[in-house]
Amino acid sequence: MKSHLYGSLPAKVIWFTRRFGLAELILLPIRKVFAPIVRPFIKPGTFHFNGCDFPYFYHSHNVTWSNERCVEIALASDYLRQYLGRSILEVGNVMSRYCPVSHQVLDKYERADSVINADIVEFNPYKKYDLILSVSTFEHIGFDDDADESSANKIIQAIASCRRLLATGGRLVLTVPLGYNPDLDDLIRSGKLGESRASFLKRTTRCEWIEVPRATALESRYGSPYPYGNAVMIAEFE
Repeated sequence: MKSHLYGSLPAKVIWFTRRFGLAELILLPIRKVFAPIVRPFIKPGTFHFNGCDFPYFYHSHNVTWSNERCVEIALASDYLRQYLGRSILEVGNVMSRYCPVSHQVLDKYERADSVINADIVEFNPYKKYDLILSVSTFEHIGFDDDADESSANKIIQAIASCRRLLATGGRLVLTVPLGYNPDLDDLIRSGKLGESRASFLKRTTRCEWIEVPRATALESRYGSPYPYGNAVMIAEFE
């Protein structure tokens, strides 16, 4: 059985180095230290998505201007705004690091106040949700956790579980970086993920992203030429 990335500090360091490289193990702490100094000098900008313009989201936590969080958090915040006051579940504890949250949060491993520690495949809350949102989490399912089977199988199971928890007319929204999990990329490439709609954003410079077709996004490499995700899929399931 694979050990998960939160098993211990040494295990997490080994996992991080294997996934992102030794250079990033050194550079990321440096970025975080200088984040409060650098952030005020970053020029605000917008990106175009599904006919609307969104401001890039710049935050010191995880230095979002240097990775895919600058577009993911911007879009996730908009989905949360659309469903304000309705029943929401977030899979993966992400949004609470960037803004106050009042919705339920499910995270298999992370210990935090008000976070439910359970596997989404086994989660049975006896209620339905109008929105289930997940930001950069599904690429880890079955790939970085303790699953023994193919990550593709576990991801499909997790999506099925989420859809089972949707209220009538409800929506599941996933954002995932491409190039990180080969099994997930294969599901996206073959159309076997089962999404109702899919959109793709690709990084063109260090701080700029544009909408691109699926095939173009899938050509992107994770971690090259820019750190972390260089293309992101935004998938909706109904």
